[in-house]
Amino acid sequence: MQNKLRVERAIKNITQEELARLIGVSRQTINAMELNKYVPSTVLSLKIARVFEKKVEDIFILEEND
Repeated sequence: MQNKLRVERAIKNITQEELARLIGVSRQTINAMELNKYVPSTVLSLKIARVFEKKVEDIFILEEND
């Protein structure tokens, strides 16, 4: 699964640390998600979508091989 976290953070001008604080995880978790090393839970995905005021599908892209 791919994601647009880095792009969305840039648009909203927030750091990994700020996003992590807003959704209740560590900065390392945000970094791992941006590097596609960690796939967030449904709840975490919904929290992220809420921060960016977008649908989950606008941030996370399911690939054919997922």
